[in-house]
Amino acid sequence: MADERDSVPDERGDSGGRGVTATWPRRHLQRLLFGGVYGTVLASALASALDHDGEQQDPGYDALWILVAVLAAAAAHGYAHAVAHWTAGEEGAEAGQKKVTVEVLRSVLTEWPLVLAAVPTVAALLGAAAGWWSEPSGVDVALVINTAALFGWGLWAARVAGQNWPAACRVGGMDVLIGLFIVAANVLSH
Repeated sequence: MADERDSVPDERGDSGGRGVTATWPRRHLQRLLFGGVYGTVLASALASALDHDGEQQDPGYDALWILVAVLAAAAAHGYAHAVAHWTAGEEGAEAGQKKVTVEVLRSVLTEWPLVLAAVPTVAALLGAAAGWWSEPSGVDVALVINTAALFGWGLWAARVAGQNWPAACRVGGMDVLIGLFIVAANVLSH
């Protein structure tokens, strides 16, 4: 049973158990929000780095490498999270290894939000690979979508933390600055 610390604010910012997701444990929500922001920033930065003027464009290849990098980052983060929480148990070595393996696998699988956050970027690049637009246009589309998504992640995180709407919008605005930093770096690198 969830207590008030594990509840999510409803539309009025009240976390008294009346919100739609009020029983969702806080740690799962924290992982979702972390993965969303981190995956969005990682995919944006990678798309910008892989977008080069004057080189042979291969948006399908770039999309694949963004997906590989995000999957590797998710696995590394999940593994590091599991390792950080290992404690010496009183079980035998074989039982302890099995428990550790299950915990590592579970921790890695909980990083799905990081991978999911990269989907808009991968989709925009696959659209370029299909010939719907050029690769630079696909990167531009991804950066616009991801910057808007960063605002949403920040807004949602602040509302979950109990912030009022003006404060939540400020947090979302700060997250947008991360996106704009990547956009500016992309513009300046060309």
